[in-house]
Amino acid sequence: MPQRSRLAALAAASLLALAVTAKADDASDIRAVISAQLRALNADDGATAYSYAAPNIQAMFPTPQIFMGMVASGYDPVYHSRNAVFGPLTAEGTGFRQEVYLTDRKGRSWIASYTLERQPDGSMKITGCALRKGSDVSA
Repeated sequence: MPQRSRLAALAAASLLALAVTAKADDASDIRAVISAQLRALNADDGATAYSYAAPNIQAMFPTPQIFMGMVASGYDPVYHSRNAVFGPLTAEGTGFRQEVYLTDRKGRSWIASYTLERQPDGSMKITGCALRKGSDVSA
């Protein structure tokens, strides 16, 4: 194989390895952020839970107290969740969508569909969350 072809193949392999590493890092960061926010919400630690919200969320809910009020009133299955199981992770626009299967305090299943984006400082932040009922028969 000519030197130029070997260098091109090596460069392509290196780029592929970097892409796989970035995806693995993204997935790991996404799970860590969602898990940490769920722990904070279950502990009623508003400041910590709020710290995982992206600037767009913090602009809509400008204090941890206002944020926690919104979560308590509209996202109770997330606010007091149990048994979080991570489902599919997909790239979406400039960020990601992570499905998380949860059980609420009454034992009902829910799917929390999180959107997240990597921030300019390198951190991963939650940009949104939509809830829908799970498909179990216990509801």
